[in-house]
Amino acid sequence: MRCVIARFPFDLTKAGVLESMKGVKPETVVAESVVIGRRGYPVMQVGQVITRQDRRDFSAGEVIRAMTQLGFVVRGLPEAVAPAAALSPLQQASAMLGSPVSV
Repeated sequence: MRCVIARFPFDLTKAGVLESMKGVKPETVVAESVVIGRRGYPVMQVGQVITRQDRRDFSAGEVIRAMTQLGFVVRGLPEAVAPAAALSPLQQASAMLGSPVSV
């Protein structure tokens, strides 16, 4: 299928993308990701590998559009972990000192 990424046309196939990503270690996912095989890859990493261009030359939206058209699953932003309840300075100092020992 013909896709335009960074103003350049690419003839991409699902098999071709699978072959290109074979042996590539996924980076840590901090934004959108594409599931290729059984692994989740950051969208920008996939774009860099399949286009052989610098990540600054294309947008995540272009890669997401192309991967969706090829039938890959694209996941949105990872769920943010709820921040732990912030301790007051007094509670933090108490926690650092530990609880009193009874004799």
